[in-house]
Amino acid sequence: MTPLERVSSIKVKLGLLVAASALVAAVVASVGRITGVSPWISIPVTIGIALAVTQLLAAGMTSPLRQMTVAARRMARGDYSVSVPAVGADEVGQLGRAFNTMASDLGAVDRQRRDLVANVSHELRTPLAALTVVLENLVDGVGSDPTALQTALGQAERLSRLVEDLLDLARVDAGKAPLSTVSVELGPLLEACVAETLANGRPVTYEIDAPADLVVDADPDRLSQLVVNLLDNASRHSPRGGVVTVRAGIDGERYHLEVLDSGPGIPVADRGRVFEPFGTLSSSGEGGGTGLGLAIARWVTDLHGGSIAFLDPLPGAAGARVRVDLPLRPPVRPVSSHLTPTHEESQMPTTPPAAEPAEPAQPVDAPSDDPKAAYATPSVLDDIFGTYWPDSGVAGRFGLFIGAVVAGLLGGLLIPDRNAGLGTVIVLLAAGGVVMLASEKRRSLFPIVCYVLFALLSSVAVFRDAEWLVVLCLLTAIAVILCASTQAKTLLGIVLTGISWPLAGLRGIPWLGRTLTSVSGKGHGAAVARTTVLSLLGLVIFGLLFTTADAVLGSWVDQFVPDVRPDTFAARIFMTVFVFGVVMGAAYLAVNPPRIDRNERTSQPVANRYEWLAPVGVVVAVFAAFLIAQATAVFGGEDYLRETTGLTYAEYVHQGFGQLTVATALTLLVIWAAARKAPVETVADRLWLRIALGLLAAEALVVVGSALYRMHLYQEAYGFTQLRLLVDVFEAWLGLLVIAGLVAAVTGTAIAGGLWLGRFALVSGAVALLGIAAINPDAWIAEHNVSRYEETGKIDTDFLAELSDDAVPALKKLPDDLRSCVLGPSDREGDWLEWNLGRERADGLTTIYPGTADTTVVCPSESRYVD
Repeated sequence: MTPLERVSSIKVKLGLLVAASALVAAVVASVGRITGVSPWISIPVTIGIALAVTQLLAAGMTSPLRQMTVAARRMARGDYSVSVPAVGADEVGQLGRAFNTMASDLGAVDRQRRDLVANVSHELRTPLAALTVVLENLVDGVGSDPTALQTALGQAERLSRLVEDLLDLARVDAGKAPLSTVSVELGPLLEACVAETLANGRPVTYEIDAPADLVVDADPDRLSQLVVNLLDNASRHSPRGGVVTVRAGIDGERYHLEVLDSGPGIPVADRGRVFEPFGTLSSSGEGGGTGLGLAIARWVTDLHGGSIAFLDPLPGAAGARVRVDLPLRPPVRPVSSHLTPTHEESQMPTTPPAAEPAEPAQPVDAPSDDPKAAYATPSVLDDIFGTYWPDSGVAGRFGLFIGAVVAGLLGGLLIPDRNAGLGTVIVLLAAGGVVMLASEKRRSLFPIVCYVLFALLSSVAVFRDAEWLVVLCLLTAIAVILCASTQAKTLLGIVLTGISWPLAGLRGIPWLGRTLTSVSGKGHGAAVARTTVLSLLGLVIFGLLFTTADAVLGSWVDQFVPDVRPDTFAARIFMTVFVFGVVMGAAYLAVNPPRIDRNERTSQPVANRYEWLAPVGVVVAVFAAFLIAQATAVFGGEDYLRETTGLTYAEYVHQGFGQLTVATALTLLVIWAAARKAPVETVADRLWLRIALGLLAAEALVVVGSALYRMHLYQEAYGFTQLRLLVDVFEAWLGLLVIAGLVAAVTGTAIAGGLWLGRFALVSGAVALLGIAAINPDAWIAEHNVSRYEETGKIDTDFLAELSDDAVPALKKLPDDLRSCVLGPSDREGDWLEWNLGRERADGLTTIYPGTADTTVVCPSESRYVD
């Protein structure tokens, strides 16, 4: 049962849904703001909880509409054995029930149509086969005796009766059967019908029990047809010497006819089916029946506005008993000559038997072992994400859910109120393990490399204290493990992977529902919930008792269980939900990755060589002009620069560094575009491509060298910083990518179609970041600044005081007066979960913020260019 199932209005449901979601979002956001939770955590958690409440309240609200769409498509293909679950009391539930009724009726009509065609074919085959044999014998000059001709005549008469019955059914069903009502004396009509039936020569006795003065309004021909068909059916199934009784009586404004025989009778379960065309239960011993008599009787009854049914035999009697109830004055039924059987408004109302219960609509690709597969329908999210990220009923995996819960609990317990350290690494490795288990291709080479890089990058938090470095390594670790899950190949695929991760929280909602129902659907939901609650109660109750009773055990627990104060409880809850959400999103990305590289295909080359060569030549010429200017500046010296630009050499090299970095990055784009558009069918085409791109790459590498040299001069003049070190590494990494891009362009499809470049960029960037972490950048920067001070006497103590504890061993080499400007005693009281090699090596010291140093000491602060 869904939460809003009993609400009888879809408008009220939508109002409650919006109100509840807005209220929950407001409450969660207020709690996060009051408790000081970072917006980077509180905003995603607020959105996630609001979406969860919306999904919970909206469950089943519009699913019948989407299920009706699936069912209607199946019905259009001729499959009427569908229905939709419609249990709501609102307009959608009512529509679902009406749809199920329509589907059931259409299924019954379609089944009757197929049965009619099959039975007509069967009934026509026997007499036609007999006639064919007789005619073949006559053509061959044999079998011309009266007996054979009498047999042929009997088969022809049987065909004639069958065709006449079918025409009658068609007229009645199309509304063209005439109904000319007059006053009819029922007794004489019944006697005439009995006399007509006696002509069949069956050895049974007929009895009539009807009031002599009963007069009704009816069509005598149609009423006679009704009675004759009932008598014929009764005589056919009565034993030799049996009695067939026809009775009539009046009941107020209606009268009834009953035909009773002394045959075997009709089982209750089959009484509705015998009125279908060719609905005979078994062939009689006499043979000759078409199987349409009772069907005609039913439609003639409908024509008069009555009803017909088989009833239980009279007490003390056996055999079949059929009763027809008719009005003394049938309703007026005008007949229009222009109507055809295909006109919907001309069809007579029929009473087809109730269709068998249909199975709910089920997509073809729904997993058969899913207990909710019968009710699976395309989600609204399928329309949002389309073919980019289809969800083809990916089976739920409860183990991944439990893993995400464990990672979330670890995050809530180990991360808040602690610096990055061992606890952070434990949470990251737990989350990465869940994502790795979710991936189905974790044994191939690329995922293995990514998992190794993820572990190495995550472990930086336990070796280095520099916050900027730890953040960069953690972001890169997340990127590599997500790309391992999506198997991203191209640079665009890597970017789309990063975009898809937050979207997975929305796209994976149906999968999360299937994951939860995978337990409850197998009957284990209550057991799991009960076991969890009892286990938690046992842990809390007995844990409190024993930890308060034993001081040693209490001290052990204090080492592992955080101090859950009211002011930190909300922060831990937010962190738990946040970590759980991001891990579940990453797990879904691994279970059902989007089609990020589906549009990667070979581009159509240009028709003429100059179409790509001219633009590339222009870029090569511009690079050449820049390199000539660089050479002029180098050989001209600083005096030449002052005369021509008014800048010092240090100012000159700093001014152009950013532009050079952008130019290097754009060179990769030019190489990529040229490689896609340049034709390579002939030797000349390939030679021109290699020459042009080779010149461009060589010039780009010279630019890279120039940029690195500029940065070196700038650092020598103004000191070393983290940003300048990162820029150096980034520029060198771009140069490496230029070389790799040249190789990919020249080799073309020779090496994996050139698609390896994206993965090479990702892996090489991660390795470069690990290299930065390996050299201990804050310590390296501190050492170079100390060496620069020893050589030039220039130092910026404000900057050095901002470095992390990684730099403490290098800063201890400063003179005592300067050391007091950048170092102070450590006042941290962290536990073992905050352990970090950089803080451990600080040996009781720590860097201090500017302004906290001893005011009696003059701390020099060198003016630096803004990075």
